[in-house]
Amino acid sequence: MSLEKLQAEVRRLLKEKNAILLAHNYQLPEIQDVADLTGDSLDLSVRAAKTDAKVIVFCGVRFMAETAAILCPDKTVILPRLDAGCEMADMIDADALRAGRLSLPGVPVVTYVNSTAEVKAESDICCTSANAIKVVNSLTDADVVLMTPDQNLARYTQRHTGKKIIYWEGYCPIHENLGVEDVLKAKAEHPKALFLAHPECRPEIIDLADAVRSTTGMLAFVRESKADEFVIGTEVGLLYPLQRQNPMKRFYPASDKMVCEHMKLTRLGDVIAALSELKNVVHVPEQVRIRAKKAVDRMLAVPRD
Repeated sequence: MSLEKLQAEVRRLLKEKNAILLAHNYQLPEIQDVADLTGDSLDLSVRAAKTDAKVIVFCGVRFMAETAAILCPDKTVILPRLDAGCEMADMIDADALRAGRLSLPGVPVVTYVNSTAEVKAESDICCTSANAIKVVNSLTDADVVLMTPDQNLARYTQRHTGKKIIYWEGYCPIHENLGVEDVLKAKAEHPKALFLAHPECRPEIIDLADAVRSTTGMLAFVRESKADEFVIGTEVGLLYPLQRQNPMKRFYPASDKMVCEHMKLTRLGDVIAALSELKNVVHVPEQVRIRAKKAVDRMLAVPRD
């Protein structure tokens, strides 16, 4: 079946099942093109919760589908590929976090949304790569916080707060593997380009950046920038929406190695199979969902700019 026919079948099934398709910015172009909503994981779930759709098809990785299930308990959440996981999210579990909290009595836990529902449930508040600084600074009664699971996001946040941050030693392998030599090579090849880095990158990469932004933040930065060329320091999938939204500008990956295999697993055929049978449903136990939602809601209550 041709790409066009596959995409048409996806759209037909979405209408038939009263479903909405969410695609993360790192998904394949064929998935992004057929999606109702594209963006970062939390924003997608928040927007989906406001729709009348009964079914959410989340083209991303498992923790993203879990977040949708946390925020949308009245909807059926489908993950087309159940084997689409996140190595960073797997670097911490609820038991380990409970043990960590025992060793740090009274220290609030700020957990990145790139984590499992069970870990969110053991946390005081969640954060995203875009609002981590605001979230940490919102904890006015605490001088010390524990951030999990991404050590690089914690280190970046530490630069912008007077609080002491203790961090979990987790990381995103895609961003962790971006080296200084990769960035310097890309900058040398494209001397007029601005370098945008994701907060999940290592500190020495942050030092080289013209701007540090989340994926959504990068899209906004580029849209508002007068520059014409950009080296992008995050998963290569983001180059597709960047180019689509800014056809007159040029984009280059900081490294061709920045490919998340889990984000590239989902194909149109997987979406069709899961949606036609309403299979691969992601469930979050209610006792976990309620506690995890409390941490997410507390984050959402932090004022934005």
